[in-house]
Amino acid sequence: MKILGRKWIAAVALVAVATACDDNGFEVIEELTFDPSLSIDLAAMQRLDSGVYIQDLVVGTGDVVVLGSQVTVTYTGWLANGTQFDAGTFPFTAGVGQVIDGFDIGVLGMQVGGTRRIVIPPELAYGSQERASIPAGSVLVFDITVDESVSP
Repeated sequence: MKILGRKWIAAVALVAVATACDDNGFEVIEELTFDPSLSIDLAAMQRLDSGVYIQDLVVGTGDVVVLGSQVTVTYTGWLANGTQFDAGTFPFTAGVGQVIDGFDIGVLGMQVGGTRRIVIPPELAYGSQERASIPAGSVLVFDITVDESVSP
């Protein structure tokens, strides 16, 4: 049995990475292997028409987030490889473009006190733009808790 050379192994690794990307170089959610620390099970999540995946981890009991709600959330964001890129608490108006599209889509319908995991395709995140520690074309994973929501 012949031992494989480094160039061949590198080529196989490159093909494996390339198959998780589309023609634009964007990661494809359904073709990714998520880091086990994220506990992503796409089969247990709901895929919205937009391509965003959602899963309620805790269903809230307060006001529902609707288009135009003044919302305050606590969140943590990761890349598919398990690297945390951000966390914090901030207010925004839901559905009016103050956050990335996938985040807006993912919080609609949540209730105050609820926590939801969302998986966002690159075209609804930063697309081909690189942002600080987020490479261009990245799928993003968020856990979001709605702390407050005031309907319009």
